Amino acid sequence: MMNKRWSKEVRGLLQKKKRKESNRFIVEGRKNIEELLRSDLTIECLFYTEKLHSIIDKYDNKSIAVLQETTAELLKQNGHLQTNDSGLAVVHIPTTSIPHSTDLEDLSLALDNVKDPGNLGTILRIADWYGIKNIFLSKECTDAFAPKVIASTMGAFTRINVHQVDLIELLTQYKQDNIAILGADMVGTDIHAYKSNQKSVVVMGSESHGISENVSGILNEKITIPRYGQAESLNVAIATAIICDNIVRK
Repeated sequence: MMNKRWSKEVRGLLQKKKRKESNRFIVEGRKNIEELLRSDLTIECLFYTEKLHSIIDKYDNKSIAVLQETTAELLKQNGHLQTNDSGLAVVHIPTTSIPHSTDLEDLSLALDNVKDPGNLGTILRIADWYGIKNIFLSKECTDAFAPKVIASTMGAFTRINVHQVDLIELLTQYKQDNIAILGADMVGTDIHAYKSNQKSVVVMGSESHGISENVSGILNEKITIPRYGQAESLNVAIATAIICDNIVRK
């Protein structure tokens, strides 16, 4: 069962300050736990119900310091998800190095001041679908290891390298290294007509204000999704999916 000490630890990790201080985060739910067990991430402890027995048996070679059966009620009381009836893990935040321009894939993403955790989690899931390995977050973005972000990724958090950086400094350096810095905007090159012949980083702006002025000044080119109806804007995660699809398949 989850004792008082672990209950306090888990509840603390619902807060960004505690996650940062301890360099740990929580993973909840059957899908995310299964993806976690497949990964190389370090699992400190795993609390599970009978619904995870078969999955845990499958990965019995994993080194987990604390492995304890508990109840669905305790998972709900101490975690973020009220629908979680299978498992909760405490995991070490991975250490990732910022890739040199020569090590970048053909397409990477940068997020400028994206605040909504659900959007960030969905963008990680989209990146995973399109084989994008690196996402760069400005300092103002929401915490990539917040419970709602992790829940929204559906396991993608185990495969995407997330870097919280000085976005202006990093993009300036990549631009100097001949990486194309593209920015999603309401006015720009039609994404349906856009063709890239070099490595690119696509910048997606905040839900409310788009790309900040300072980051906008670094862009090589602005790209846009043509509008055929009357909607004023697109959700940032949906826009990311459309742009990724158009760039990757060309």
